[in-house]
Amino acid sequence: MLYPVLAVVFGVAALVWSADRFVHGAAAMAKNFGVSVFIIGLTVVAFGTSAPEIVISTSASLEGSPELAIGNAIGSNIANVGLILGITALFGALPIQRQTIREDLPILLVITLVAGGLLYDMKLDQIDGVILLVMLLAYLYFLIRHKKTTEGTEEEDVFLAEIEEEIEDEHLTNAQASFKFITGLIVLLGSAKLMVWGAQEIALAMGISEAIIGLTLVALGTSLPELAASISSVTKGHHDLAIGNIIGSNVFNLLTVLPMPALLAPSVLELEIFSRDYALMLTLTLLLLILPFLGKRNHITAVKGIFLLSLYVAYYAVLYQSQVTTA
Repeated sequence: MLYPVLAVVFGVAALVWSADRFVHGAAAMAKNFGVSVFIIGLTVVAFGTSAPEIVISTSASLEGSPELAIGNAIGSNIANVGLILGITALFGALPIQRQTIREDLPILLVITLVAGGLLYDMKLDQIDGVILLVMLLAYLYFLIRHKKTTEGTEEEDVFLAEIEEEIEDEHLTNAQASFKFITGLIVLLGSAKLMVWGAQEIALAMGISEAIIGLTLVALGTSLPELAASISSVTKGHHDLAIGNIIGSNVFNLLTVLPMPALLAPSVLELEIFSRDYALMLTLTLLLLILPFLGKRNHITAVKGIFLLSLYVAYYAVLYQSQVTTA
């Protein structure tokens, strides 16, 4: 099983590197063509944070492993809140803007509930995929229309300033940006295929379902960019950006990653996907709405972070126990 493990490890490293290269190349190309930093931030960069999950999900679906793809989407959202937000909160209390509580978190909750409604019949088919993509278009329309007609928060101003700074620092010509974009995309696709193969082989060798591998190993690997982005934001003093990165990633995971197996490999789900994994994802989303009102208001403190991490560790214990029971 050495080669599959090495494939996953190398695939994760290549995914992280290529996703960053892909996003910076695309952002530089867009800026060179006169696209505003605002639009770049809401589209290219936002999609970029979910690029590893999107490519993994697409590759797994085309390889005939929709369970791996679905597990990746749900597992990444669980990891974003339970693991990444939990760890990031240990570096300092994370303030949550009022606008985030009033708008962004309720939107994430609605999208999560709709996704649950689609999964409730234990099937994920092409109609479900179309519904999720229509919601994606509606969400992007809302962002562009609403955010442009309202005063930006300090969080958004810092976010856009960072994008502007990163793009300006590189001074890429169209040729350089295109090369960076294309090489990033090629490596992204290749590393995703390698990682999917490794995950499939590990699942086969260990006698566990591909959904479990997607929920754990693959989800952890594809969530690394969010972890790096969140910790980087905190170390730079931009604590309020961490929660925004996680919310945005979870929204895009549900609206861009989950449709891939629905459209490319419609399938019947394992019962546990809904009753165990989706249920935890929904619980963590609800906690994002509740925790700001407990203890230190409008903040995710270290204590709350430890609580989220405890839930994540307990989830892994449940997954392990389920495999021992069925073995």
